[in-house]
Amino acid sequence: MSGPNSMNFEPGSLVGRFAPSPTGALHTGSLATALASWLMARAAGGRWLLRLDDLDRPRQVAGMADDIMTTLEAFGLWWDGEVAWQSRNQDAYRQAFELLQQAGALYPCGCSRQEIARAASAPHPDDDCIPYGGTCRTGMRPGGAVRSWRVRVPEGEICYDDLRHGRACQRLSERCGDFVVRRGDGEFAYQLAVVVDDSVAGVTHVVRGDDLLPSTPRQILLQELLGYPRPVYCHLPLVTGPCGAKLSKRDNLVSHHLGNWTGREGELLLALLRFFGQAPPQALSGASCGEILAWGTAAFDLSRIPRSGGELPIP
Repeated sequence: MSGPNSMNFEPGSLVGRFAPSPTGALHTGSLATALASWLMARAAGGRWLLRLDDLDRPRQVAGMADDIMTTLEAFGLWWDGEVAWQSRNQDAYRQAFELLQQAGALYPCGCSRQEIARAASAPHPDDDCIPYGGTCRTGMRPGGAVRSWRVRVPEGEICYDDLRHGRACQRLSERCGDFVVRRGDGEFAYQLAVVVDDSVAGVTHVVRGDDLLPSTPRQILLQELLGYPRPVYCHLPLVTGPCGAKLSKRDNLVSHHLGNWTGREGELLLALLRFFGQAPPQALSGASCGEILAWGTAAFDLSRIPRSGGELPIP
């Protein structure tokens, strides 16, 4: 393959990852992402890591971390090495934050979310980033409390090459403005945490859903400011609900605990392979997960993945 779909790297050098949040059971969309990232890593003879993004403590659901791991095992998606946890990486986040401070890339902000929403002149994008107008960029109002720390975004575009979408560019100053890397209560924001996590783990290829495309330039900016190598990005079509609606944590669950796919795991893997355009042969009907994944690893072709997603047709 050539062009944006090519995967040029030394055999065995690819390091992929899957990073679900334990705020609910896996659904078919998250399993699709896990499968595609697993196949890309295995097809290249690389490693596939599992990280649990557990920074958002109030939204976590007891038992979901174990359920996610058991579900992946039930589908044959075994990972390499120990499971990583964001909550155990606080020292690395703190060091990255201090480096950004020392470089003069950050400033404290006293604006509330409601104030920013009221002041925003641009429509709110679909990735929950309310464009920030830079009210506190030259200093907070006297007596104000620090509600967050923001990174100064440059003028101009940030561009990168996605394995599926090709060249993508975004002007951060217009899309989201100076964005948050740490809250006033000391909690680190997702954008900083995920960049540090991937760097610490040596991740070379970030494979995830199209819904995260808009946040990629923010992460690239942080990588540049921190001197981290930029991973290769591949954003996948989304499994949706009826009428193109995004799946929620309550939709199309594949939880091992619920048992709704027990004994039918191979059937779902075949449906996901078809969703990604891989055309598994009819002879695999009724095969084990191991047999299906072995075929998928040998036959995986990134260029066959369709441009858009949709509902997952399951017989």
